[in-house]
Amino acid sequence: MPADILPLIYAVVLGYLFGSIPFGLILTRAAGLGDIRQIGSGNIGATNVLRTGNRPIAAATLVLDALKAVVPILIARHFWGEDAARLAALGAFLGHCFPVWLGFKGGKGVAVMIGSLLALHWPVGLIFCAVWLLIALTRKMSSLAALTAAATAPIFAYVLASERLAIVVLGLALLLFFQHRENIARLLKGTEPKIGDGKKAG
Repeated sequence: MPADILPLIYAVVLGYLFGSIPFGLILTRAAGLGDIRQIGSGNIGATNVLRTGNRPIAAATLVLDALKAVVPILIARHFWGEDAARLAALGAFLGHCFPVWLGFKGGKGVAVMIGSLLALHWPVGLIFCAVWLLIALTRKMSSLAALTAAATAPIFAYVLASERLAIVVLGLALLLFFQHRENIARLLKGTEPKIGDGKKAG
C-alpha cells in the first residue's frame, strides 16, 4: 500500500470513531429520559432528542454532534493535510449515521454536516445554517430545511471553495438525502409533520 494513502485511511477511521459516539443516546440516558431509540423516529439526533421535551439536552446533543465532526477534521488537517480533513468529515458522517456500536442505526447527519462544513470552509457552513433557518422559519419543516440546505451546499462549496470540497460536500448531501428517505416520501405525500407538531417523524 502506498505510504501516502495511509494518512487518508487514518483520517477516515478517525472520523468514523468520533462520529460514531452516540451523544444523543448518552445524554438522554444520563438525564433519565430513557432510551432515545424508543422515542419518536427512533434516531439518536438532536431533532429526536427534542421530542423528549428537554431542550437543554437537545441543544447539547446538537453541539456535541457538530463537534464530533469538527474535532477529527481539525486533527486530520493538522497532521495529514486538507485532503485528509475532507475524508475525516466523510468518516464522521458515516460514523454518526451507521455506528457499529448501535447496529449501524444512528442519526440523520444534519448536525454532523453543519460541523463538517464549518470546519472545512466556514462560509459554506454559515450559508448552510442560513438556508436551514430560512426554510425552517417559513415552511416549519425541519426535514425540508435540512434537505434544501444540503442540496444547495455543494453549489456554494464549488463557488466559494474548490471542486474537491464540492465533491465531498455532494457526498455528504447524498448520504443526508438517503437518511431522510422516509421524510422525502412523506413530503411528497404531503404528510410530513411540521415543527412543533410532536408527531412521530424525524
